[in-house]
Amino acid sequence: MTQPLVTQPVQIFFIVLVIILCAPLLLNKLKIPHIIGMIVAGVVIGPYGFNILDNDSSFALFGQVGLLYLMFLAGLEIDMYHLRMNLRRGMLFGLLTLLTPLLLGVFTSVYILHTGWVTALLLGSMYASHTLISYPVAARFGITTAPAVLIAIVGTIIAVTGALLVLAGAVSIHREGFFNLGEIIWLTGKMALWGMALVIVYPIITRRFFISYSDRVTQYVFILALVFLAAWTAQLIGLEPVLGAFFAGLILNRFVPPTSPLMSSIEFVGNALFIPYFLISVGMMINVRVVANPSTLTVSALMLAVALISKWLPAYITQKTNHLDKYSRGVMFGLTAAHTAVALAVVTLGFTMGLFDETILNATILVILVTCAIAPVITSTAAAKLKVKMLTDDAEADPIRATRVNNTLIPVANSLSASPLVEMAMLMRNDRGRHKFYALHVRNENTAAARIQSANSLSTARKVGAAAEVQIEGLERYDLNTVTGILNAINERDITEVILGMHRRTTVIDSFFGAKVEQLLKATNKMIIITRCFIPVTTVTRIVVWVPRGAQFETGFSRWVRALARLTRQIGCRIIFCCTEDIQPLIRGVLYHENYGVRCEFRTVDAWDDFILLSNRILDDDLFVVVGARSTSVSYNSDMAGMPSFLQKYFSRNNLMVIYPEQFGESTPLTSFVDPMASDLASQPSPLWQKLRLRYRRLSDTLLHLTNRRHKKDIDISI
Repeated sequence: MTQPLVTQPVQIFFIVLVIILCAPLLLNKLKIPHIIGMIVAGVVIGPYGFNILDNDSSFALFGQVGLLYLMFLAGLEIDMYHLRMNLRRGMLFGLLTLLTPLLLGVFTSVYILHTGWVTALLLGSMYASHTLISYPVAARFGITTAPAVLIAIVGTIIAVTGALLVLAGAVSIHREGFFNLGEIIWLTGKMALWGMALVIVYPIITRRFFISYSDRVTQYVFILALVFLAAWTAQLIGLEPVLGAFFAGLILNRFVPPTSPLMSSIEFVGNALFIPYFLISVGMMINVRVVANPSTLTVSALMLAVALISKWLPAYITQKTNHLDKYSRGVMFGLTAAHTAVALAVVTLGFTMGLFDETILNATILVILVTCAIAPVITSTAAAKLKVKMLTDDAEADPIRATRVNNTLIPVANSLSASPLVEMAMLMRNDRGRHKFYALHVRNENTAAARIQSANSLSTARKVGAAAEVQIEGLERYDLNTVTGILNAINERDITEVILGMHRRTTVIDSFFGAKVEQLLKATNKMIIITRCFIPVTTVTRIVVWVPRGAQFETGFSRWVRALARLTRQIGCRIIFCCTEDIQPLIRGVLYHENYGVRCEFRTVDAWDDFILLSNRILDDDLFVVVGARSTSVSYNSDMAGMPSFLQKYFSRNNLMVIYPEQFGESTPLTSFVDPMASDLASQPSPLWQKLRLRYRRLSDTLLHLTNRRHKKDIDISI
């Protein structure tokens, strides 16, 4: 092969960046997914095109990293609640998308191409496997929580794993002359042990690392190290590295909230560099000249028909059996139609072992070319229509939800307290309506030092928001005192909730909340959230909420329930409501009506004594939320007067949040609901499968709690 035109590293990287920049700009005008542009550009500049760049070790390295990054992002962006909801349907689809291509591939290979059975098994495993190359298209349209996408992802895990087992069996037959069942069992056992090790070890070390190091760059490098460690160990036991990267994404899912700055960094680097590099490297491996050979064209036409039909049939059957729409069928088919990673591994291995000739090798390359080209188009067309349908259904189900407005005020006293407060506020962001954030610094002096402190505080708040692609508007006020400044900002900006950092007592006679917070509670009826976290909020394992009797009669009842639901969904933990029996169905009703999809559990408490007993059950990695009540509210009682001193005495080392609901505002109609997915801790003994699930949760929680500096007895509120 002739020498490529460009060999200098700087020039090579410049050409790649130009492709990454120009492909989306040009193809967006033509309504073509930019993924196709990346692949086509790789074909043009590659050794089989105009030979501008050589497919050297740098493209092999960045291409492999990009593929692992793509699978890692797929696992990281999955909504785990909706994944569990669609797990059974995904497993059925996985079996269909594994067995249908396998059986059809073996049949056509033996009876039409007249290959041997071992060769037919290898080709069948190639048909069965697929790569989520068009997943970025689904993510760009914002349908990653749609059942079709989740079903396709579960199906990918099953199909790729099954294809690798078939590949191992075919290689065993070729080498030893018979099917070695022990080798397959050994591989399956190694897979199980490897998966259990990652599930146990990764959450523990990630939580400890995030507590010790808060720098976003350090956390990003740590996350990537865990991803490539999982990919490497998967390769060591005979699996494809993509499975390791995807599994690492699933495990690390709860430590990287979707709206966090860390998630924005991960997505930015992947979408800007690594994933485009992978797509370009795929194009550089494709030799379009293979179509000139008539025999190759005939074989490739047959193989392409098998590859497409065998992936369309499972999508069609799954759509019909689960009563999904035709757009969901298109999304499932588009996500599972592309063949790259495992297909290349299978065809390379078969050619090296002498089972494939050059005709099948070139035909497989052509199958990769065509499927990688049409899969993004199919996904893009179906995803756009599915997104419109989802928006229409949401608007019809609740017309008020889309027009709901949240204006959050975040008073920041200094740059140190600004970052955690803004992060907490962003985790409670309403992504189904309009939500604006205002960072406020009130200064009482007109000195240069006060102005500098104000500028630094607001700059820190804006930087934290910008890292997560959330606009934070800075407000600087020179006012009589802090409370007056906050009240004026509330009235001027139509604030719906205020998030404050918890006051630290400076003297013995100082109150728990401080004089400023007490004045603010008396002066405004808006929802006030007072928070204090000693650990990163993303490492919280449970949110325990104490709700006073009569809280459902406050006009801001549904607002604070929605805020906690959004926080729980972002963190990925479970939430336990400790309240009376008459409040439980109303909380369930809010969660069900808003379709937040969080793991909510309930424990019945009737008296103030039950609240006191909670002090021995809240651990260092819990977030304890207390729903308070102003003295003029209907849920206020005489026992609550001693709550601040009680919190100071027994919860001084716990992560704490105190919420004072809105009063005298517009109340939201409440509906009760009994959620079959929620666990009532006061209910009767569960069936066997539910007991096993609860024991697994207890084991996982115990492993996390063992890393605490302080241990308390965890009894009936744990699962």
